[in-house]
Amino acid sequence: MKFTPKSFRAWPRRKITLLGMSGVGKTWLSSILRRNDWFHYSADYRIGKRYLDEPILDLVKQEAMTVPFLRELLRRDWIDISNNVKVDDLGPVLSFVGKLGNPDRGGLSFEEFSSRQAQYREAEIAAMRDVPAFIRKARKIYGYNHFVNDVGGSLCELEAPDVIDLLVEHTLILYIQVTTQEEEDALIRRAQSDPKPLYYRPAFLGEYLPRYLEERGLSESSDADPDDFTRWIFPHLFRSRIPRYEAIARPCGYTVTSDDVNRVRDEKDFLDLLEAAIARG
Repeated sequence: MKFTPKSFRAWPRRKITLLGMSGVGKTWLSSILRRNDWFHYSADYRIGKRYLDEPILDLVKQEAMTVPFLRELLRRDWIDISNNVKVDDLGPVLSFVGKLGNPDRGGLSFEEFSSRQAQYREAEIAAMRDVPAFIRKARKIYGYNHFVNDVGGSLCELEAPDVIDLLVEHTLILYIQVTTQEEEDALIRRAQSDPKPLYYRPAFLGEYLPRYLEERGLSESSDADPDDFTRWIFPHLFRSRIPRYEAIARPCGYTVTSDDVNRVRDEKDFLDLLEAAIARG
């Protein structure tokens, strides 16, 4: 959706999609808006509770079945296992997606990792296709006037143009851009110390995995330390996503900086920020 400042101010039921890398402030902004009559739609929460819930539980049960005591309890239906993913704690999804590398160090084989990556991609696409339905639910069931779509950082990686078209049709796209090297370095450090589930396009992984193996003197991914590989590849992933975000935001939405977002303290600040972005065009 595109607006003028005047038409944005007159928009009675605002619907915003926040676009950008994990860590730029999408969920933090959403938490502010949630206190002010905004329905917070978390893509990662929807993925974990709806589209990856069964695969996550299957994985947990598979591991539990290797423990004789738990095996007997599960086979007799004496215990239940549930997935307790939260908006601000994506641990179950992170555990399912996993890390590429040596299985003896907690990593996944290339084949298993690729399979889970494909499932994660399909789950994110499905969660985005649910947005129009949740816009209606937010209003008709829960009585919220406004809607914020807190998307995953990998939205730009999905290579699903129809998903972008759907979000543009139903929401205003706001891209949160990292503009300084200092901010970029801080975001990378944060992501490395507090990782979120990551999706890598097959072409991206096919390009950078051989580079990593050559740099580390390794012959195959099963030799890699999973944590070292994740730390090494994230800065490359971050920089590869920037032109992809811009390709969505430039024709379809508006751009603000992460520094702008850091100064938002309430709903009014956010709306003023958005209006200024719209005025810039």
